[in-house]
Amino acid sequence: MILPLIRFFRARQTYWNVVRELSDYTDCELHDIGIDRADIHSIVRLASQEQR
Repeated sequence: MILPLIRFFRARQTYWNVVRELSDYTDCELHDIGIDRADIHSIVRLASQEQR
């Protein structure tokens, strides 16, 4: 019972850490890696779902 809860909180922490990191990038840096600022949340959401 506790293990799924731990996984959930770890995934959530990872999600927000990556969102924060990508949000710190400039628009030019994001463009260089092929990410639009508006797509950050959807990209990170997909990546976090693949981790499970």
